[in-house]
Amino acid sequence: MNRKRLQILLEIAILGAISFVLDQIGFKMPQGGSVTLSMLPIIVMAFRWGIAGGMLTGLVSGLLQLLMGGSVFHPVQAALDYFVAYALVGLAAVTLAWLLKSKAKGEKKLMVTAIVIGTIFGGLLRYVIHFIGGMVFFGQYAGDQPVWLYSLLYNGAYMIPSIILSAIVAVLLLTTAPRLLKHA
Repeated sequence: MNRKRLQILLEIAILGAISFVLDQIGFKMPQGGSVTLSMLPIIVMAFRWGIAGGMLTGLVSGLLQLLMGGSVFHPVQAALDYFVAYALVGLAAVTLAWLLKSKAKGEKKLMVTAIVIGTIFGGLLRYVIHFIGGMVFFGQYAGDQPVWLYSLLYNGAYMIPSIILSAIVAVLLLTTAPRLLKHA
């Protein structure tokens, strides 16, 4: 195995584990979900190794969460909430080329914009998956309100703050330590 491949695999494992640990620290919601920085290591890997690195880190994080006490009501729900949702955060790397170009030109404001938009994109994809899972598998908690509205509000209550928090910390981290960006 060559050095670069070993390095990416080690970073995926380490940052996936850090994502899992960060998911344990935060405000927990009654039917699952929490306001945490668990997306941050996935976003860092996305901006360091691209979409594949970010998505694989998300898969590792989701797998660890599932194995270490995840709530499973149905196999499809488990796949959505733990594998698909966290893997999609890695798509934050869609703004990687823009970010690297801005870094090369020394345009810090554009770097910030690329990081924020990428983080919001990856975070919103995760939100959409939890929203769909909430409608399909947790509708019994909706009470008298429409299931779609319950899922939108419930998942938004922890996803929106998590996205904002992750974007802020990602900007601070990646603009003050730009060497963390894409590894060649």
